[in-house]
Amino acid sequence: MDIAARTDAVIDRSIDEGRIVGTVVKVLRGGEPVYVRAAGYADREAGKPVQEDTIFRYASVTKPFVATAALAMIDAGKFTLDSHVSELLPWFHPPGPDGRQAVITVRQLLTHTAGLTYKPGAGILSVHDSISLGIENTNRTLEENFSLHNTVPLAYQPGTAWEYSIAIDILGAILAEVHGGSVEDALRHYVFAPLGIADTGFRVADRERLATAYYNAEPAPQPMGEPERVKFSEEMTYTFSPARILNREAFQGGGGGMAGTADAVVRLLEMYRRDGTGVLNTETARAACRNQIGDLRLRPGVRFSFIGSVMENPALDNSHLPEGTVAWGGIYGNNWCYHPASGTVVVALTNTAPEGCDGPFKFQLQEAVFG
Repeated sequence: MDIAARTDAVIDRSIDEGRIVGTVVKVLRGGEPVYVRAAGYADREAGKPVQEDTIFRYASVTKPFVATAALAMIDAGKFTLDSHVSELLPWFHPPGPDGRQAVITVRQLLTHTAGLTYKPGAGILSVHDSISLGIENTNRTLEENFSLHNTVPLAYQPGTAWEYSIAIDILGAILAEVHGGSVEDALRHYVFAPLGIADTGFRVADRERLATAYYNAEPAPQPMGEPERVKFSEEMTYTFSPARILNREAFQGGGGGMAGTADAVVRLLEMYRRDGTGVLNTETARAACRNQIGDLRLRPGVRFSFIGSVMENPALDNSHLPEGTVAWGGIYGNNWCYHPASGTVVVALTNTAPEGCDGPFKFQLQEAVFG
């Protein structure tokens, strides 16, 4: 079978088995589409099928957009990778694990090595039980929410470990502070406008195109409530608030607050394939896709770049992703990857968590594309 037949089989099986409700999958090589399909339902109860331009809640698919805007601002001389966060964002100054004032850099925010973490509601170590995340509903501002961390020490000394975290939320706050206006204002200036992205952001461009959010249950996925606690594993339970994307008072969370289309993610990754054309300097774009955490690692065989994980040794990770692939996703049910050597871009947005982001669907899709 060719890629199209294998990918069709993965999508059909996932929908038929009740693991995925709806999805848009796009695969490009060298900038040319080799597979594009919208399948299943955007709203199963209303009988509304997924379309190519269906809008999905991004969750952490927000992060590479914010990271890219930060890199563009660095290229423009607005700050540097080694700029101190507390100087760019005076209201954010958490103490280190020893109680003394910590020095966090922009580089450490980009690479999740800043000493920050997530909280138990997101399944990860607590920093402060009152801090809201980008998937929870809130009326707080960025400062009101994340300044709560100023009374809580960092989990580790910046630069000494890797842990997935609220770092990109803080990075988003820096974008807003330095650029002026909102996080989305900075994204529009540095990323959306140059790439021709008009239907993605912290507010829904067209509510009729917004997919219903589902969670995996027996015998079939169920629509998420408001809020909805979804168990991803024995250790990890996430609290979702699907209505957050409709709340104009909620802070613009750079770590997970956007909604948008599969095409917008493709445009972002294709920009990296084209060595940053229109957005980043060539070397910045290439560096963004390489290991940036040295000898630290996420797990055996996997490092981290400025925009996602980097596959160093597929055998150690039992992965179908080729060496050098940059990849990540979002807990509402999304995954993406980019393999620089072959120029392959894969974007799969779904409305079903956790299957779409961390279930067999993702790994079967990667096998179908890369073999």
